[in-house]
Amino acid sequence: MINIKTIQGIVFDYGGTIDSNGLHWAEVIWQAYQAEAVPVTKDVFRQAYVHAERTMGQLPLVKPEHTFADMMRIKTDLQIEWLRENRYLSDMEASRELKRSLAGRCYIFAGRSTAAARPVIEALADSYPLAMVSNFYGNLRTVLKDFRLDAYFPLLIESATVGVRKPDPQIFRLGINALKIPAAHIAVIGDSYDKDIVPAAAVGCRTVWLKNIGWKEYAGKETADAVISDFSELKTIFNLSSS
Repeated sequence: MINIKTIQGIVFDYGGTIDSNGLHWAEVIWQAYQAEAVPVTKDVFRQAYVHAERTMGQLPLVKPEHTFADMMRIKTDLQIEWLRENRYLSDMEASRELKRSLAGRCYIFAGRSTAAARPVIEALADSYPLAMVSNFYGNLRTVLKDFRLDAYFPLLIESATVGVRKPDPQIFRLGINALKIPAAHIAVIGDSYDKDIVPAAAVGCRTVWLKNIGWKEYAGKETADAVISDFSELKTIFNLSSS
């Protein structure tokens, strides 16, 4: 358990933590595929998902001014085009309308998740300095502004701009340095056990794991200082007012 009396600052992950309540984004997008009745298996979808993520990591497709909606359109375009090029979808099935519908569903999902998380973040920001440490595409400041979260995270460590990616513990050291608080007095909150919890613990931070459906099955031996299944449980951990 975390002794909150010792906590002086908090580091948040963004993607998969604040914008999806711990649900891995592959699962969020897969749910959109199912809602749109896209005729591919989950295994094939996951190949398309990996292709899009790698492409977006290698090419400067996402610009700093791109909103979350812009980013999701780029992502779904890459996925659907990969499915079409590899003949999992016909030209007719891989329509512009499908791409936009998938991106739109994901944007709505993220909007709902961030709206639910915002009051908790606001309450935490009243008591602690906050920083964000995230693997993202270089547009995270725009995304935070779009979802009205930017005011809470003046300290933003984004992989695309600092040149370090999780699970490298160095990116968490950058967050620690930004907060100017000893690691032992910082709580790191994230959804990925491998990319958030393990490296944050390695540099001496306390950890809160928002555990939901991840990219792969859990081994069952994963540990953190606190484990929650819903973002709202942070209110209990940090003794936030229910008002």
